[in-house]
Amino acid sequence: MRWLVQPRLVNDPFSDPGLYLDFRYGRRAILFDLGDVSPLSSRELLRVSHVFVSHTHVDHMAGFDRLFRLCLHRPSPLILIGPPGFAMQVEHRIRSFTWNLLDENSVDFRLRAMDYDGRRLTKASEFHAREAFARREIEPPVFPDGMAWMEDEFRIEAVALDHGIPSLAFALREVLQVNVWRGVLIEMDLAPGPWLNEAKRAVRLGLPDDHAIALPDGGSIRLGELKHRALRVAPGQVVAYVTDAAPHEDNRVRILRLADRADQLFIEAVFLECDRPLAMASHHLTAWEAGALAREAGVPHVTPFHHSARYLSAHDVLREELYASFAAPAQEARSA
Repeated sequence: MRWLVQPRLVNDPFSDPGLYLDFRYGRRAILFDLGDVSPLSSRELLRVSHVFVSHTHVDHMAGFDRLFRLCLHRPSPLILIGPPGFAMQVEHRIRSFTWNLLDENSVDFRLRAMDYDGRRLTKASEFHAREAFARREIEPPVFPDGMAWMEDEFRIEAVALDHGIPSLAFALREVLQVNVWRGVLIEMDLAPGPWLNEAKRAVRLGLPDDHAIALPDGGSIRLGELKHRALRVAPGQVVAYVTDAAPHEDNRVRILRLADRADQLFIEAVFLECDRPLAMASHHLTAWEAGALAREAGVPHVTPFHHSARYLSAHDVLREELYASFAAPAQEARSA
């Protein structure tokens, strides 16, 4: 199966959190969190269209300067979404720089920063290079509750978790998985090409079977004929990202709802279960709890990250505890 995005952690699990989601069929990427991004090349960062920030502790936001600097001379906008107060914090960071060399002849790079309160986008600001990044208030997009972003091919769901402060968790959900049977396409005397992207988009939008899809030779074909012969439609990919959450029941319920049946779950595993008092004091999950959440959410693949440096001398203990919990019978996991 060909997934819409290829997700990978930006850093090793003891370093700053961040997930890079590279779109296989588009010249773009998305970031969940914006810690140290030095492992990413300039080319990879210039593909980033959206960044979804869980909260603004330094290890989740320290990469802002590098990404912002690289984007200064590109014409396409950069959109950042974070918890309440995020747009104001982005403005303060931008204001800390001097912009006297920008004028009406500069590339008009635009940065948009938006606040998400756990249910909806509540505030949005836009900063234009040609205006020396003076803040403009704009109306945020209106999406259904629980959606931080929506496009034709995917949506970003988000919930607010308790970390002593609000910390957002995210899930990218592909609307539908649409793959092409190339052998059938050849039998239909049709050549693969960019025109198929429009056909896939039409399927994801739920357009009727009599919708005409333009062909490279100037002709057209009914969407229904393609859909029932040459296209395979299946539920879309789901990638969930959970970090910086206190180990209590309210967070557990929200995490399970967000990560339910995800194809891949990236989840923090900061402390061992034997160090649970430290986890509770710092509002983080233990590895055992993270593994249990992954198992209860019914995910086939779980990747731990955000390990405490106290375990550097025993590099694999957090990963081992998480996978032991992930594989444990439900009763054993509850009694541990």
